[in-house]
Amino acid sequence: MLTAEDFTQFPLLVWEKVFAKVKKAVVFMDDRCAEALHWSGGAAALLEAGARNLKQFSSFEACGENEPKAVFVVSTLLKGRTVDIIKDIISLSNFQYCVVITAVPHSVHLFANNVSSEMEGNPVFEQFEEKLCEWMGNMNYTAEVMHAPVGFASVSQQLLVAPPFAQLFPLLPPDLESINAKRPEKKRFGTLNDLDGQSLPVELQIEIKCLVSALNSMFDALGLKEESFAVGPMSRIIAGELANHSQARNRRKTAPNKASIIFIDRTMDLTGAVGHHGDNLVERILTVLNPLPGHVTDVQVDMLELTSVQKTPHSQNTVAPGCLAQTQSSSVRVLWESMLTSKHKEALMEVRRHLVEAATKEKLPIKMSMGRVTPEQLCSYVKLFRTNWEALESHCGVLQLGLATAQMLRHPSLARWDSCLGFERLLLQALGDSDFPAVLRQLLPLMKPRGGEKSSSSGSRLREDECGPDELILLLVYLYSLAAEAQQAGTGEEELEKLERELIGALTLVITQETELSPLLQNLTGEKVPLLSQFFNKAFAAECLFLPSLLLVVLKSHCNRKISCHQAFSLYIIPKL
Repeated sequence: MLTAEDFTQFPLLVWEKVFAKVKKAVVFMDDRCAEALHWSGGAAALLEAGARNLKQFSSFEACGENEPKAVFVVSTLLKGRTVDIIKDIISLSNFQYCVVITAVPHSVHLFANNVSSEMEGNPVFEQFEEKLCEWMGNMNYTAEVMHAPVGFASVSQQLLVAPPFAQLFPLLPPDLESINAKRPEKKRFGTLNDLDGQSLPVELQIEIKCLVSALNSMFDALGLKEESFAVGPMSRIIAGELANHSQARNRRKTAPNKASIIFIDRTMDLTGAVGHHGDNLVERILTVLNPLPGHVTDVQVDMLELTSVQKTPHSQNTVAPGCLAQTQSSSVRVLWESMLTSKHKEALMEVRRHLVEAATKEKLPIKMSMGRVTPEQLCSYVKLFRTNWEALESHCGVLQLGLATAQMLRHPSLARWDSCLGFERLLLQALGDSDFPAVLRQLLPLMKPRGGEKSSSSGSRLREDECGPDELILLLVYLYSLAAEAQQAGTGEEELEKLERELIGALTLVITQETELSPLLQNLTGEKVPLLSQFFNKAFAAECLFLPSLLLVVLKSHCNRKISCHQAFSLYIIPKL
């Protein structure tokens, strides 16, 4: 049994159950499970456990005649498209032994199939085993179906995230309207706090039940008897589901350890989710670098600095990207923890120190330099490893973290990060001295289209610290999340509505001047290229667009870019002494 202090070791414990089944097998894994594995050893851990290959969970994959065993690891119900893909892969292959491991427990499968009573054994899994044998073409072949809560990923010694639940978001006022629209008028809910779990859409109920089951499995491994607290309507529903979970009730009767569990809706702290905090190195890296394809918790690190390949417009496809998830040695883990927890300047010094120590250990001709850490300095240290393959392999983790830091420091959007941090501090101070409309009016001068390349003889370009539409929207979210009390104590609603219409018009004009929309704006508008008429129609249709509601929806897109707010819910475990 794990101790409460070792809760981040739980994902490794769960993956051991998967590793025990993969010997001499080809493993098919969906993106969500692959991301969780990414932080628990990655594909290398599977291969070390005896797997022959790792493939994408897709109908376009198959195996040859000399590959008789397959293991499927999925994060979804064994229904619909998931079943179709498994059937397609088996039909195109020659398997004699199939293992299906799902992150969805059997109890949720019963709920999804409208079975309300408890049943002995796992009949849904047993029926699916028969289907697997049928698809393999021989009922005497071997098939196994089991559950393993592989949704968690240990990012550090203090941080556990759940990538499969990245899209699980706290309830918003528009969600209340959509739920009430399907209910009789006398049974409609007045506020979000009135909602219960059974009133939610079935798909959302299934996702909540999966999360609760995964949490229960972790608490069971820790031997915890929890006392749950919730902040926010969605957290209250999740905490209630955990309290009523049948297996959790049995666990709490015999668990030796006690702990307080606090669930918090991230919409209770929008400033933390959209704020440009200046003290965390990893947060900046996650914000400015592009995410790994299919991932929400890691980013791409350009590895061309470690090769002699010349940089070209298409060179991003020449070398596979690096990442932040490194587990090669204890020194790498120490550096990663420092980048996560230390102040920005201290973390930069630690990155440089680890690169210098690695180069010194390999007796590379390093030139020591003191003072401020610069991206050029870090890259010069990394380039020393290019001609020494053994040294490069030994210190690959430190090199990738060093390159991530250097690429963050020289990223063009870093200046805008510092500008937003300054604006946020000014807005916070202004809210204490002025009423809300006066502070909101201070944002109007910033609502101007970004200029392209200027036509002056000097050839000057757009200032790197000039805010674009993404930064302007996040500043508005930051301001509105702070201003609830100030907004009530301010001037009349007419003046505020007039000012909000000016902001909407100015922001709309800013967006229409963009040649291509960012991923954030694409999620918000559903368009890749801005069209003036569409934007004005969306902004002013029916004259019912309320600015705070618009900004709140933006958070759904932005949360997944920061590790500190990747989860829509924060979970704190406080052991009781």
